[in-house]
Amino acid sequence: MITKEQIAADYQTIQDEICLALEQCDGKGKFEEELWQRDGGGGGRTRILQNGNILERGGVNFSAVEGKLPPVMKKALGVEQEDFFATGVSIVIHPNHPMVPIIHMNIRYFEMPGSEVRWFGGGIDLTPHYVIEDDACFFHGYLKSTCDKYNADFYPRFKKWADDYFFIKHRNETRGIGGIFYDKLVAADGMTWDNIFEFSKAVGRTFAPVYTELVNRNRDKPFTEAQQQWQYQRRSRYTEFNLVYDAGTKFGLETNGRVESILMSLPPTAKWIYNYQPQPGSEEEKTLSLLKKGIDWV
Repeated sequence: MITKEQIAADYQTIQDEICLALEQCDGKGKFEEELWQRDGGGGGRTRILQNGNILERGGVNFSAVEGKLPPVMKKALGVEQEDFFATGVSIVIHPNHPMVPIIHMNIRYFEMPGSEVRWFGGGIDLTPHYVIEDDACFFHGYLKSTCDKYNADFYPRFKKWADDYFFIKHRNETRGIGGIFYDKLVAADGMTWDNIFEFSKAVGRTFAPVYTELVNRNRDKPFTEAQQQWQYQRRSRYTEFNLVYDAGTKFGLETNGRVESILMSLPPTAKWIYNYQPQPGSEEEKTLSLLKKGIDWV
């Protein structure tokens, strides 16, 4: 049986691999690391890259925390026990180029020691400022390939889950083009704990090759000041989702996590333009038309 210590150690290795790949992709930016301890138990490694060639700000964070769940989180998780352990890697990358997409990835493990409560969660999703259909198909095709190695049901199930989860209700639009999302994944239906752990690591190791490809496809494209302003406008929607709906943000703040690490997901610059309406027939209008659930990209 895999242990929480092994899971945390392998997640740290994945953090190392991704940071190295992103530095190589960017060519200039270097991650700064801050080690931190959490009041109540555990800690983590926050790594931030800023003002690179293409990556304006990126966070690749590892944490392994433990302690007592506050009542609000016990209720949210539907558990009675207080003691918990949680570990994971969380990534958000904000590029400086409007044709290069925002990307988010998270792999995590949660257990309540001394009980049978344990599960894996995670996912990876893409938020383009401009939806480029070939890129969307490549991204989803890569995710499907990763999922299919473990369970043919995973991609359609987790793709729908992502569509539903990454939805900005007050805007009636998806945050981006989705990806995969799963939570409370346990050993069942022929999947052992080892299988699920290997799947979790495979999702983590999908990040570097898929994002490097998307960056390199688009990093040298010219763009206008108007397109940059649209990028800031789309970042505002990302901000709204993370502050209003994101479960990881809520969990981190409610369990006395490190605020700077939790809010590293927010972009360095975002703009809210009052009642913005894209020009008919524009690329901006096309992007908005593709921010909806249920699009089949593969």
